[in-house]
Amino acid sequence: MPEADLVAIAAHLHVLLRRNTGRVTDTEWMAVNAEYAEAVIAFARQHAERNSVADLLDWAGRLERAWLDHLQREQRVPLVQRASDLLRQRGEAKKYVGSLR
Repeated sequence: MPEADLVAIAAHLHVLLRRNTGRVTDTEWMAVNAEYAEAVIAFARQHAERNSVADLLDWAGRLERAWLDHLQREQRVPLVQRASDLLRQRGEAKKYVGSLR
């Protein structure tokens, strides 16, 4: 699952948590840090079960499945390929620095 999908799911969960609990989360950090996402998922599930909030439970599950998919996909990509991709992305990002196109 692309990182953009993780961000979208995390953003939706963030809104639900804000509405239902008043808790503010960091959407982008939730999409890049598995430990933080796991803590938010656990919190969302606890609140959902105590207060019967089905949407919150559903979106916590979606984020968990997205993370599992993301981690499994990362394990399949060889380290050399990931390094190559990062170098290419950095090179592409620098081509616009200093001038407008």
